[in-house]
Amino acid sequence: MEDAAQRFLQYLEVERNASELTVKSYREDLAALAEYLEETDGQLPDAGDITTLDLRGYVSSLHEAGYAKTTIARRLASLRSFFRFGQREGWIEHNPAKPLRNPRKGRSLPHFLSNDEIGRLLESPPSNTPLGLRDRAILETAYSAGLRVSELVGLSDGDLDFDASVVRVRGKGRRERLAPIGSYARRALDAWLARRELSKREKNGRQAPVFVNKFGTRLTARSVARMLEKYLKQSDLDLRTTPHTLRHSFATHLLDRGADIRSVQELLGHKSLVTTQIYTHISTAGLREVYERAHPRAN
Repeated sequence: MEDAAQRFLQYLEVERNASELTVKSYREDLAALAEYLEETDGQLPDAGDITTLDLRGYVSSLHEAGYAKTTIARRLASLRSFFRFGQREGWIEHNPAKPLRNPRKGRSLPHFLSNDEIGRLLESPPSNTPLGLRDRAILETAYSAGLRVSELVGLSDGDLDFDASVVRVRGKGRRERLAPIGSYARRALDAWLARRELSKREKNGRQAPVFVNKFGTRLTARSVARMLEKYLKQSDLDLRTTPHTLRHSFATHLLDRGADIRSVQELLGHKSLVTTQIYTHISTAGLREVYERAHPRAN
């Protein structure tokens, strides 16, 4: 294997004009495989004798050793290239690394705020100024209905139905849905709309924007993000929080309180249940509470 590895590295340098750093990475990846094979078999086999089964064992050892999935994927890519070179050189017929699949990338869990943190955030805008009333209405509505920021700033007067306590939302792919809003959001919206001042070009009835800037024109998503950052600092909350965090918090709190996942899917406007299922991974507190309350031998 050592001779085959050396020819491959020369091929990278001369024919592929690979950088020193790239060649160094390939050299280290091949050395790691060689070390594993030598320890496992007691001797280093010829490169042409390495099988898919050998490589599966190697990959398993990387998982057991706690290597990151990105590192394992990179090493597999190196091995595929090495054995493709072997096919070109004629010392191997089939690429034993080809059947191996990269480890599935884990989806990062969404950041969300606790119930107490949400309460602190929603109470932070002042209630004695028009902008404070607007900002409170924005935060209450976003959290109450689980809206994307684009959906939030896209709301017009004709989308509000206070009698039914719902708002009409235009989501991704121009899909529309009705999103329920709670009493806190309704009161915040009422207070804000009573003080809202629209520019002349925005005064057009049902199409008037619900949330406007100081010039009376429709608010932008960027402005909502800046506004949120101000209140996060005032409330001493995690600055990683974004407008989308309110949506994550909405979904997580619903599941923690016993909502079924398909209902949450509908409320979020997700086309696929798979998108919603990530929230089940962060609702263990609620699951534990249900378990302790319901299981006959939990306590």
